[in-house]
Amino acid sequence: MANAGHLVRRTSQREMIVPQKSLDRMEMRDMRNRLVQENGGPSYGTTNQGFEDPQRRTSVKKRTTSVTIPEELIQTPVVKTEVVAEGKKDAIQSPTRSEKEELGALTSTPPGGDAIQASVAKPGDGVGEERESWDSKWQYLLAVIGYAVGLGSVWRFPYLCQKNGGGAFLFPYLIMLAVEGIPVFYLELAVGQRLRKGAIGVWNQVSPYCGGIGVASAFVSFNVALYYNTIIAWCLYYLAGSFRSPLPWSECPKEYYANGSYRIVRECAKSSPTEYFWYRETLEISQDISHPERFNWKIAVCLLVAWFLTYLCMAKGIASSGKVVYVTAPFPYLVLVIFFVRGITLPGMEDGLKHLFTPDWGKILDPTVWLEAGTQIFFSLGLAFGGLIAFSSYNPIHNNCFRDAVVCGIINCCTAIFAAVVVFSVLGFKAHITYEQCIKERDSIRMEVLNLTDGLAIAPGEMISIDGHTEIPMPTLPKCDLQETLKNSASGTGLAFIVFTEAINQFPWAPFWSVLFFLMLFTLGIDSEFGTLEGVITSIVDLKVFPNVRKEILTAIICCVCCAISMVFAHGAGNYVFILFDDFSGNIPLLIVAFFECISVSYVYGLRKFSDDIELMIGSRPNSFFLLCWKYISPAVMLTILGSSIIKQVMNGSSYMAWDANAGVVKLEQWPSWAWGVVAVLVLISALWIPGIALTRLCGFHVIQDEEPAWFPAEELREFHTVVPHKVTAVERKLFCIKEDGSEGLCCPIGGPPKENV
Repeated sequence: MANAGHLVRRTSQREMIVPQKSLDRMEMRDMRNRLVQENGGPSYGTTNQGFEDPQRRTSVKKRTTSVTIPEELIQTPVVKTEVVAEGKKDAIQSPTRSEKEELGALTSTPPGGDAIQASVAKPGDGVGEERESWDSKWQYLLAVIGYAVGLGSVWRFPYLCQKNGGGAFLFPYLIMLAVEGIPVFYLELAVGQRLRKGAIGVWNQVSPYCGGIGVASAFVSFNVALYYNTIIAWCLYYLAGSFRSPLPWSECPKEYYANGSYRIVRECAKSSPTEYFWYRETLEISQDISHPERFNWKIAVCLLVAWFLTYLCMAKGIASSGKVVYVTAPFPYLVLVIFFVRGITLPGMEDGLKHLFTPDWGKILDPTVWLEAGTQIFFSLGLAFGGLIAFSSYNPIHNNCFRDAVVCGIINCCTAIFAAVVVFSVLGFKAHITYEQCIKERDSIRMEVLNLTDGLAIAPGEMISIDGHTEIPMPTLPKCDLQETLKNSASGTGLAFIVFTEAINQFPWAPFWSVLFFLMLFTLGIDSEFGTLEGVITSIVDLKVFPNVRKEILTAIICCVCCAISMVFAHGAGNYVFILFDDFSGNIPLLIVAFFECISVSYVYGLRKFSDDIELMIGSRPNSFFLLCWKYISPAVMLTILGSSIIKQVMNGSSYMAWDANAGVVKLEQWPSWAWGVVAVLVLISALWIPGIALTRLCGFHVIQDEEPAWFPAEELREFHTVVPHKVTAVERKLFCIKEDGSEGLCCPIGGPPKENV
């Protein structure tokens, strides 16, 4: 047996090679068996044959041929034989153990039992490259929920709710969730699962002229990941301090003299222990953004730890971050439940909840309320970052992405409302304590002064007589208003690191509650950081920018670069730079990205084609409501929010809260002119990629190289779901301009993947 390859070919010619038509039917039946699961659901895991093997077997350039091997040749070590349509040489090599197992799985014996049919393909040119997959459906859902439910649900939604009409704010919030949040969430999950690439690869597959959308979302994710990890660093610093008793922010520091006497630090005495610890001890804050002053080494160390933990959780891609979400996603809910039980037992909690949910229906007519409701829905779900697209691209092709979008959207909404209940039950307790202290102080003044004046009503500052000789000015009585105290509750970082910590100071076993609270914030933040950074890493991997660099090395490089840049937040003006990034690096660019996502799917790729793809994946077409949202309602809402935001910035200007150390209070400061230059860079570095890629493509220059469409077994899915050709309805003709032949009005034929890639 000098040349086993020649012998196999001669034997195949004698025994007759199985016709190609029969081969196609056999592969279709094999694929159908792989799609069908015992529990009726999709398959997960890197060893899932229905998820991986057909990807290796299917190729545009290669076709495999089944051969009949005589029984006497089965014992030979040569198994791998391939006939390539382009006339390449046959590949002969000894099979590995895994290949033997794969051969056994793909081998069938005819009734005579005299031969074995083998169909094995050789990967090449990247066509058969395997893609990661989730280990289970629960792992995927926990990752998406952990990504979508972030810090904004805990400290931004409660503030917006009480600011914009209490319970009345829920009305515009739920409407925006229905017409903007869930539809765009569904769109991103579906397009990622269908095209099986990161954000850049997905939108380049939709159309080469739309590839800039993915690049823009990757840049937005990069900018947001920079400052988002700063919050995690702050949480780590407070978490470390929570193990001290008493808590370091529970009382003002003292300045001691040589004789043993002391006095309270003046700046802390004018503010409060929690404010002083936040601004002076933690941030070492400067007077404004133009005077950074000294470097904050404490926060720098916490940033190093935060980025190191991020890398450890993401080093192996979803193989590592997917395991971490089993802890980081459920833990915040456990802590929220614990705080809820604690909160409803506190005195004054009913005042907080009453203030939160008492509706002010007059606010409904304020356009700003609708603007903030739409903005909150948009950012709380994590839309347009590319993370959702990256996560869904690791799913089995027949996963029910519609159900995932609805479930995750509702969970996000319920979490925000539940977090608001928890937060305001605790804030009600804090306001109750503050109100009682105010009443005691006022009563004390009345006892000392007003009783001596027979209870006469005397204006503050008016001179009053004591014992008929001495006259003193009437002191100003403190104004005690419970609702005003609740109304002035801080938002954002102030809510978490000042107001909530002050409330925790009043709890028994305060360090225990502090540890729980900051662990919750840490897990909320790290989950969102995974998804945000995954949008960047997946896009770079799919683009093959560094084709010879392993993913864990690439992740390490990106984390190191981000860590170095994020040191801009570790100095006296770092908090002001953080506010600059938080206000401008995500808001406007994300609205632009999401707007063009809807436009690309509806007017470039085509709603009819997109609906056909979804029907093949999940067995049912999206209803008219989602089609209306994708083509008309969602883009209009996002365009309105974007325009209103820009007009509001131009007319009212923009400012930030700076710390006045002399007065011990925060004050409004206007952004300097150079800061507006940074804002322009943050917005344009993301948004300009969208028209830039289209223009360069139009000029014949390919910034993003075209790739072959990912594996999509259209025929197998059609047979599995028994999909019949869809007939255009009258509603589709009138509302969406879909014609009888399937073409669409206002739909640009400028590219996109083929409808079927079998």
